[in-house]
Amino acid sequence: MKASRILFALMLFGAPLLAQRGRGFNPGFRVDPVIEKIPYDGRFTLVRLSFTTNSPSGFYYRGLPAWAHGYPNSELNLMRILGEISALHPLLYKSTVIAPDDPQLFKYPVAYMAEADYWGMSDKEAECLRAYLRKGGFIIFDDFRDDGRDGFQGWATFTQQMKRVLPEGRVVDLTPANPIFHSFFDINSFDIVPQYYDRTRPIFRGIYQDNDPKKRLMVMINFNTDVSNFWEFSATGFQPVEASNEAYKMGVNFIVYALTH
Repeated sequence: MKASRILFALMLFGAPLLAQRGRGFNPGFRVDPVIEKIPYDGRFTLVRLSFTTNSPSGFYYRGLPAWAHGYPNSELNLMRILGEISALHPLLYKSTVIAPDDPQLFKYPVAYMAEADYWGMSDKEAECLRAYLRKGGFIIFDDFRDDGRDGFQGWATFTQQMKRVLPEGRVVDLTPANPIFHSFFDINSFDIVPQYYDRTRPIFRGIYQDNDPKKRLMVMINFNTDVSNFWEFSATGFQPVEASNEAYKMGVNFIVYALTH
């Protein structure tokens, strides 16, 4: 599949979605994203996890709550790419948002969370996420970091909340040799992974089932990077096509790995 064909398709459908996003960076107002409840119909989709934003600074991007940064363009564009290059026929043109304690979550094998540096969570939500992961669910954490807005506590906030979900879970650094980076595309070096705006290098970590590297990854952690920002804006020309393609490779690999392990 040629990159030009893929991105042309995104340009046709991406512009109306971008127009819905409202203003730019302005912490002085808040916007509740419009969420359409999508009944489950058996088709795959990357479900986005909502959560309580734990700080007023989490509304820095267009006044949206932290979980909604990039919604819905990021996952919708990724689903179009997945539909173009794989035999999977995902749900297109609609996005699903689910709270962690919603029983409907268990119908979706792969979930995505943005901005976990502002992740607020109840005990019930922690319990439900624990059950989801143990029953075969897979969560991708993306778009979070240590910076001044979160008091340089992004990683600390994530690990604190993750310990509530998986008290025994151990976060480990991943290398390009890990099977998740070869489940569809071969990603042999993290040097090819672009940075949209984050400084220094991206960090990829994970949590294995029973902390056993011979078992499946349950949690994929993209720290100090925003891979999904390339998905969100790939149709706009803000970044080189090659950079967006590398970010899509990462997303496709995450999903194919999750569905095959």
